Amino acid sequence: MQKYDLLIVGGGMVGLTLALAVRKLTGQSVAIVETNTPTPLNGQPELRVSAINAASEQLFSSLGVWQDIVAQRSQAYTHMHVWDKSGVGALDFDINDLSVKRNRESLGHIIENKVIRNALWQKAEQDSGIGLLTDSKLTSIAFGEHEVFSSFESGMPVLAKLVVGADGAHSWLRQQMDMPIAFRDYDNHALVATIKTELGHQDTAWQVFLPEGPLALLPLYQSNLCSIVWSTSPSEAKRISTLSSEAMAKELTAASDGKLGNISIESEVINFPVSMRLAHSFVKGKAVLVGDAAHTIHPLAGQGVNLGLLDAIALAESLANESYAAASDPLARQLAQYSRWRRAGAADMVAAMELIKQAFTPQHPALKLIRGIGMTAISNLGPVKDLMIKQALGLSGDLPDMAKA
Repeated sequence: MQKYDLLIVGGGMVGLTLALAVRKLTGQSVAIVETNTPTPLNGQPELRVSAINAASEQLFSSLGVWQDIVAQRSQAYTHMHVWDKSGVGALDFDINDLSVKRNRESLGHIIENKVIRNALWQKAEQDSGIGLLTDSKLTSIAFGEHEVFSSFESGMPVLAKLVVGADGAHSWLRQQMDMPIAFRDYDNHALVATIKTELGHQDTAWQVFLPEGPLALLPLYQSNLCSIVWSTSPSEAKRISTLSSEAMAKELTAASDGKLGNISIESEVINFPVSMRLAHSFVKGKAVLVGDAAHTIHPLAGQGVNLGLLDAIALAESLANESYAAASDPLARQLAQYSRWRRAGAADMVAAMELIKQAFTPQHPALKLIRGIGMTAISNLGPVKDLMIKQALGLSGDLPDMAKA
């Protein structure tokens, strides 16, 4: 029987980050259950990308993987341009607008998820204290007074002191533990694809709010390539998905007001529903949730992955907190600290996404005018703009120490 201090279900970006952080901060042994092992990059950009903010960059640097990530494929952006398709307002953020740059040269990086995961996986493989359990699926868990017993389809069972669900929005562990969630269907679908732009992305993250939902055009590692995330109604998403590449490209060019010139489609188009999930508690006994297993948010601000990475670091720092050593159950105290800390952060982000979404939904002419005036005012108000940039960088709120730039 194999024994570990921590068993992580899910070897994606968040699960791997957690494993590396726990090893760095506590030295505890970690096992990761993941049958979907990484594959090498090919010559085409991956469809799933993440907007990695300053806090996530800092935590990756603290774990010694940031240089491995950016050495592969990444694109820094120094500017953000946000506008209202049906109104008159626009917002422009630039790294030079930040009052305290903290040695930053960009607002963030757009990086393919596969690039990040591969770098984290390679780092985990180099750590003898991390076991990568890739041969068999987890079938059941049972809880004793001091340990968690995990069984697999084949192979040796595993004992651990704690089990963590980092296994995504449809978390197996969350369902096994019957951990309730708040759920909201946004009645939106997101279309994701890689596009080529005539004028290039100009090191800029673009976002336009359309009547049916936001369209983001995110710069990729080649100057004329972008990744799009187009949130719209299910019926509109279905209609767009049936268009030819040429017809869809024309609609994208029109939707983006030609700001990037003529657009062409360079990949398949995937379509997935958008919903909000928020676990009532991130902890139940010796089971813990992180990342999408604990929460999912609207992709309009690209903060989902950053939120999950903060969970991973916060859990590792909570487990390293020795201030509860004299308590009757130190682990329970550490987990309670983590649950309060990160659920509050996730709830704040859910509320912020809802506020933005609701602000851009009304299409009444008077409300569109007010919205436009507000956006223009923010662009001209230095302190407010500075605060919004810091929030986009992930530099505000109750951050774990490893994420502080």
